[in-house]
Amino acid sequence: MNARDWALITFTILVQMSVGSMWVLGVAHFLAARKYGNEEADRLSDRALFALVPVIALAFIASLLHLGNPFNAYRAVTNLGSSWLSREIFFGVIFAVLAFVFAFLQWRKIGPLLLRNVIAGLAALVGLVLVFSMSNVYMLQAEPAWNSWATPVSFFATTFLLGALAMGAAFAANYAYLQSKKADCADAQCTLMREALRWIAVAAVVLVGVELVVLPIYLASVAGGSAAGLASVKLMAGSLGWMLALRVILAIVGAGVFAIFLYQNAMSAGHEKMLGNLAYAAFVIVLVAEVLGRVLFYASHVRIGI
Repeated sequence: MNARDWALITFTILVQMSVGSMWVLGVAHFLAARKYGNEEADRLSDRALFALVPVIALAFIASLLHLGNPFNAYRAVTNLGSSWLSREIFFGVIFAVLAFVFAFLQWRKIGPLLLRNVIAGLAALVGLVLVFSMSNVYMLQAEPAWNSWATPVSFFATTFLLGALAMGAAFAANYAYLQSKKADCADAQCTLMREALRWIAVAAVVLVGVELVVLPIYLASVAGGSAAGLASVKLMAGSLGWMLALRVILAIVGAGVFAIFLYQNAMSAGHEKMLGNLAYAAFVIVLVAEVLGRVLFYASHVRIGI
């Protein structure tokens, strides 16, 4: 794989994680605000939101590295009516702008809460359209391993799995920071973090379950579709088999085993340090698993024809 392929891997993974994070952050803030008020909800989510901004920026820097001449990037949005690539770039820019505007307004507490919530909601919705557009870029007749229902399913699974675990790690880090300022777990933030991590653990188990169910069905359908599809499956089962096996093992460990321990330790107060360690480890392990999965995605495709 060359540098441009790695730029694509970085771009797709980070963008999908950012979109998923926006959704998890929005849901967590909404539920926290209903229970404890907007001030406590902001204390839970604001630092996580600000950490998301450089991730989005890094994703789009990586996308420019994929281009032969980054200064011609603007030309890629000239075919919105017929090109999924143009739509991907268009919605990617809109998502990034909305996310940056929302982060700035939230940071400075500019404008009414309703306005900020509307911008955040629009960013999250545009993010879903972005991931859908991104998956359709690869739905090509000449690429049997990509031209499958599993491509959008796997992209959206990655979106919400990485988004959930990234926010789990962010909430844990945020609580550790707040506790260093006020060493007392008997407050709303401790409860909010534990509740958020419980739901994130449940979501992680469900999403990794989706990935594990999709994988064998996908391999069987691609292998039976064409000679090129069968060649792709043979690559994944042969020379790239170690990578596929490692990807599955890491996903099970990070989003399965660690998520179960995360849920158990979040049931009661007093395990905050362990919760943080589990949240960080689960995120890192699953991030590695998803990167391996994306490497397989690009390395195993076999094109029909020249």
